[in-house]
Amino acid sequence: MEKIISLFADFGVFVLFPWVLWRVTRRVLPIVVLPILLGILLAVWHVPVEQWGIPSVYGDDIGWVAVLVLAFTAGLEMWVDPNHGKGAEEAIPSPSLGRLLGGAVVALGGPFLIGSLVVYQFFLPLHGWAAPQVSPLMGAVSLGLCIAVSALPVLIGIVRELEPVHRAVGQLALKLAVVDDAALWIGLAILQFMAKGPSALHGWSWLEFLAVFLLVGLASAGGWAARHFRHPPLIVIWAAVPVYLAAGSWASKQLGLHELIGAYFAGAIMPPSWVRRLPVEEVGTFALIWLAPMFFGHSGLKIDGDALTWPSLAASLALVAVSIVTKMGAVYLFPPASGLTSRQRLSVGALLQCKGLMEIVAATILHAQGMISEFAFAALMVLAVISTSLTGPLFRLFSGKSAEQA
Repeated sequence: MEKIISLFADFGVFVLFPWVLWRVTRRVLPIVVLPILLGILLAVWHVPVEQWGIPSVYGDDIGWVAVLVLAFTAGLEMWVDPNHGKGAEEAIPSPSLGRLLGGAVVALGGPFLIGSLVVYQFFLPLHGWAAPQVSPLMGAVSLGLCIAVSALPVLIGIVRELEPVHRAVGQLALKLAVVDDAALWIGLAILQFMAKGPSALHGWSWLEFLAVFLLVGLASAGGWAARHFRHPPLIVIWAAVPVYLAAGSWASKQLGLHELIGAYFAGAIMPPSWVRRLPVEEVGTFALIWLAPMFFGHSGLKIDGDALTWPSLAASLALVAVSIVTKMGAVYLFPPASGLTSRQRLSVGALLQCKGLMEIVAATILHAQGMISEFAFAALMVLAVISTSLTGPLFRLFSGKSAEQA
């Protein structure tokens, strides 16, 4: 009974209260930001929430499952067209595949390289920033990846809320974010293998080989179904969803990676014709608003309140500046489509600098693996909150044309 009471307290603090605040403030801040910000404030003020049973055992489990579902739906979103803007009025040149991939590489690679270099030169020498379990170079690369990432699930929600006149720009940003998101999970997997060194493949048992076989089998089955079993009964699709999610998560964990990596790729390798028949948006929205905030809030609580000092806040603001300038600069210098105006380039860059859930998940994974320090983890949480909050104002600043003007 005590655990149930703690769950209700957890739900009230990190789900219900942020939701009411979100609605009262007319959604000025994204719903992802509010529970994180609340958790950070509780940690910094050393509020004794443990007396209320927070974080609760069941709340931890529910929030974690919800984030697995979000990672899974992020993989599914690769095959879903979120464009609700029929007849969008702002013309965007159609990019070629080569130009689009080139723009995605520059949009991710530029901030990654510059961010890693800046962190290595100026941040890691600061007190408390050295990574506890890996070399300084590996720690800098880990932080650089977090600086470069874009928030695909949050960005999808933002684009869905854009006025029709701006949807074409939003769709272009989403195409880049899909590549960024895939690169994030691949990068996280590579970083974790590199951190383990030669021991990564040492001492494999039959379970590790089974995990590899399972992932290959899921991908092969998805490819076969995409060609030969395109329109099965809906019950078959729903039965396959938990199988893909559970198998992908277990396989990645068994290989020494994070479960979220497997959940993402499990969604990405499901047959596209199956995915289009699933209510991906509804499931993702429900998990994002009513379940995952407990994970976000608990992530904020995990911050060492003493690590979030004025110097670390100043460092966070510096990371925000590096993240925004490098991301928007990369898109401006090498746009993903030829013929974009300056405003359109800056608008796409403003959307892509959004960090949201993806950076929080990446930072949580790296922090749990000892690849970033407490100070760096706290700074990345603040970076996620600020960059996500600035996405709307920055986009409105650079997009210029309003619906009324259109």
